[in-house]
Amino acid sequence: MEATLQELDGKYVATLKGELDTAAAVEVEQVLKPLYKGDGRDVIIECEELEYIASSGLRILISILKGAKASGSKVIMRNLNDDIKNVFKLTGFINLFEFE
Repeated sequence: MEATLQELDGKYVATLKGELDTAAAVEVEQVLKPLYKGDGRDVIIECEELEYIASSGLRILISILKGAKASGSKVIMRNLNDDIKNVFKLTGFINLFEFE
């Protein structure tokens, strides 16, 4: 699993690659933890190469969403494959996030 975070055009862009399972969640959380606070910038989560997400990964995304909403910004999920999108539908997360 690889997770990166960068600032681009006044937004945060987090890129997730591989399988975000329970074992990888600890490392991913450390990379993305700055997004928990929310500072008014929108957050884009790039998922083009994300192959799998476990409940621990969903927990990380919810923590990011809470921080973003508290500061008036939004979280945009980008390029989810059909399997990941189905997880979002089954969990009801499809109604919480914006998608591109």
